[in-house]
Amino acid sequence: MSTTFHVVGAGIVGRRIERLLHERVVAVHPPRQPDLARVRPGDTVLLAQAGEHAHTASQALEAGAHVVSVGDGPTDTRAQMGLGTLARERGVALVVGASLAPGLACLIARHLATPLASVDEIHVAVHGTAGPACAREHHAGLRGPAIGWHDESWVEYIGGSGRELCWFPEPIGARDCYRVAHSAPVVLQRAFPGVQRVSFRRSATRRDRLTARLPMLRPPHPEGGVGALRVEVRGAAPDGARVSAVAGIAELVGTATAATAVAFAERVTDLEPGLVLPGSTAVPTLDLLHAVEAHGVRLQTFTGIPVSVAS
Repeated sequence: MSTTFHVVGAGIVGRRIERLLHERVVAVHPPRQPDLARVRPGDTVLLAQAGEHAHTASQALEAGAHVVSVGDGPTDTRAQMGLGTLARERGVALVVGASLAPGLACLIARHLATPLASVDEIHVAVHGTAGPACAREHHAGLRGPAIGWHDESWVEYIGGSGRELCWFPEPIGARDCYRVAHSAPVVLQRAFPGVQRVSFRRSATRRDRLTARLPMLRPPHPEGGVGALRVEVRGAAPDGARVSAVAGIAELVGTATAATAVAFAERVTDLEPGLVLPGSTAVPTLDLLHAVEAHGVRLQTFTGIPVSVAS
């Protein structure tokens, strides 16, 4: 069943979404005052603007449209999750967090978890930002509060704490990463109800941390360079052995986010009405990952096997 698309927001991610969907986009709405009166039942609204999405998502759902949101604020994500009943009553799907993280991170986590007998830890790290709005949110996220799921309860941390050296796919390599305010733990904990620990970190420099509580000292770049995503899943193999699986990407953040959002949007009519969380067992994970790769994002798995440069 086909659908037509409305894109809210014309930043880096919004423009890339529009390009991937080509002529199927019927309208690109300004982020501050989207004209949802043009939305018809069965259409799909992609929310790619900065800031909160819950109010606009509610309006689109009331109009009978499917919604795909790339928002990653923890408070706004929880508010969107509360719209699941409305989406189900309207017979449409509400996809929350269809971005680099939590979206693609959750899909990778589910893919890594599939061959395991059980999963008890999921740790996600991100390097880089998409456009100026994303850079400002990253700056604000370092001043917290950051949240994590620890031994089946929520723990609040100071933003910019918990330094950890994380190894991303090349060409990014090793980066110091810190806890930040983000929705990834919220979505992962809901998508993996038996998990005991969930963490999210983002790379940052010493200057980033020192200036996090100040206004940005200079305007952000129109687009960041190559970013990266690292997902680590820990659990038990079928034979009881303790295992750790790692995968990720190295790609422009805006490109990876747009590819993830479009992968969900193109399949939204096949999803069950109501709240849809990336990484849940109700989502066709492998099909979505193939779609993300088809849009130019290459997934990489860490094997731990050294390879000679001469081989």
